[in-house]
This record gives sequence, C-alpha cells and structure tokens, in this order.
Amino acid sequence: MVPQVARQLPRLKSFHRLQIILQHLCMSKHTDSVHEVLLEKKGCAGVITMNRPKILNALSFPMIQQIYPQLKTWEADPETFLILIKGTGGKAFCAGGDIRAISDAGKAGGRLVQDFFREEYILNNAIGTCQKPYVALIDGITMGGGVGLSVHGHFRVATEKTLFAMPETAIGLFPDVGGGYFLPRLSGKIGYYLALTGFRLKGRDVQKAGIATHFVESEKCKIDQEKQFILDEHMEKINSMFSASSMEEIMQNLKKDGGPFALKQLETISKMSPTSLKMTFRQLQEGASMNLQDVLTMEYRLSQACMRGHDFYEGVRAGCGMQKGLKSGTVSCRIASGRLCACSLQDPVLIDKDQAPKWKPATLEEVTDEFLDSCFKSLGSNDLKL
Repeated sequence: MVPQVARQLPRLKSFHRLQIILQHLCMSKHTDSVHEVLLEKKGCAGVITMNRPKILNALSFPMIQQIYPQLKTWEADPETFLILIKGTGGKAFCAGGDIRAISDAGKAGGRLVQDFFREEYILNNAIGTCQKPYVALIDGITMGGGVGLSVHGHFRVATEKTLFAMPETAIGLFPDVGGGYFLPRLSGKIGYYLALTGFRLKGRDVQKAGIATHFVESEKCKIDQEKQFILDEHMEKINSMFSASSMEEIMQNLKKDGGPFALKQLETISKMSPTSLKMTFRQLQEGASMNLQDVLTMEYRLSQACMRGHDFYEGVRAGCGMQKGLKSGTVSCRIASGRLCACSLQDPVLIDKDQAPKWKPATLEEVTDEFLDSCFKSLGSNDLKL
C-alpha cells in the first residue's frame, strides 16, 4: 500500500529489526497477565500486546482507550525508535471487536455505537500518521478491527499462520477501519473482490496481495516459499468482472461469464446484505481518491447508518457462517464479519445462529440511490473529527 504522505522515518538496521520481530514472535504465545492489553517499553521499542487469547484478542473499547494515548506518548518520545504491536495465544493477532456489545448498545440506544467507532477510527488514523516505525506482527487471525490496527502502519509482518479477511458484508456492515482507503489501492480489483466476497487470504498470500509488507516463518521453516499466489489464475477474471459502474453490473458480469469461478462468487455475494454490498461498492469507489482522514470520516458516517438500520442487527442474530473451517482448539466458531463472531460469547438463546439472515431490503434493486446518499451524508457537528 502506498504511504499516505512521504515522510522521513528513523530506521533501525534491517537485521536488528528482524531480530526484534523474531524475538516477539517467539514470546507471543503465552502470558500470565490478567490485563486486556499490555503496554511495555523494551529497550528502544514500545510494545503493545493484545492479551485476550481466549477470545482471539478481540478489541474492546477500554483497549482502544489505553492504546491511543500510549501510542502518542511513544511517538513523541526521543528514546523510542520503534512501536510494535502483537497478540498473545498463538492463534490470532486480533479477530476484531466484540459486535455483541455494539449490537446491544445499538438496540438500547447506548452511546457505545458512537464512541466505539469514533475512538477506533481516531486510533486507526494515529497509526496511519505515526512518525515512528510501526510494526504489526499479524501472526494468526487478522480481521476487521485487527486489520485497522495493522494495515495503516509502516510494516505488516505476516507468518504462515496469518489469516486475513474483511467479510463485513455478511452481517450487514462494510469493510471499515480504513478499508475504503487501502482496499481500492491494492493491485487491480483485488480490493473490491476481497471486500464484496469476504475471501480469506492465508500465509504468504497476504503479502503477495499487498496487505502485508513482509513475511517471516514463525518457526523458521520454509513453508509455501515458491507457491503461486492463490488468486493468480483468477486475476484476469477478477479485474474484468469486478470492473463495473455498479454492484448490479458486477452481478451481471458474473452471470454472463458463467464459469465455475464466477458462479462461486455469484453464490457467495448473493448471501450478503444487499445494503452492505451497495454501501461497500460506493465506499471503495469514493475512497480510491480520498486521503485516510477523509475515508475514516466517510466510514464513521456509514457506521452510524448501519447502527440505525436493520441488517447489522439481523446479521448478528443469524451469524454469517464465517466460523466454518476456522477451528482452533477450544476457540472454534468465533470468527465472523471481520469482527468477533456473535456466536462465540453470547447466550445461544439470544443469538439464533441459523445463518439465514432476512435482509431488508432483500434485493440490490431495492437499495435506492437516495437511501445510499443518506448514509454518506454529513453528520454535522457529530461528524468524526481527526
């Protein structure tokens, strides 16, 4: 991803930097601390450790409130030359935020639906404008809020265990945390493809797609070193079929192609919230020519539109099915929509998890331009201020 602005950064020697990265990869599997986030100064490095391994280091509102001021302190500290962020437990960097808390607050009219997104996006912007080298060790599951904590930094280091996805359209949201900035800047139409289908990238493919900047074998092995990028054989079709002036045109392109790959994408997209699909398509179109601050302001407006609407709450109720195939010991069935899956922490009586959401409106054609305009409209004095 092209940096937002060209700026001079203090650099550590690459060998020394690699030593620090490998050291922290080895140290990230276990911790005895009870704190949700650990903020430590180790030598010349400020280290942020997300410490909720049982729920895949899900990002909570208190964690955001702790990370932001410490990040700004280290940025201004002449004795800090590197800021590093990682997760504990060996399974996830950060699977995202706890959508159940947001969903409950939205239903009750609570302020969390404003405060969480506002403070999260302010933190995303601080990462994107940080004047010190910011290194994210995206070892394990990295989705939604976890992407926001990593992708805007200078270095994103993937391992063979990295699993990246932005599947928010599956539960009535959109790929936020700056998705409108980095996704349309990926090669060709990969960003549109990832945003609309929620396709998962693993290991070296995260770097090959342009999301990670580096790849390090967590156990110093040579896994998939010469393996072709998983989407290479489909890139011509992706660039062609996802080059369109509307979401409806993309669907028509997929139907017209009629091949196995196209039909598979058609089946996937057909399960997504029509409102989220149209919102996401326009988000990426407009974000392609915006700076990060304008994108985050736009996305805050969209987040509040989703909180006022129907599909997000319906998506949380139904669950999106993204947890399939993501078994990891005792923490299987915990991932959806790029945030923490509603089915992981919640009372099963309250969350149906039937994976059969009833979207309103139910078709793309019913999502009008007038409605979309209202979602992108300024919130006036309530707009995000960066």
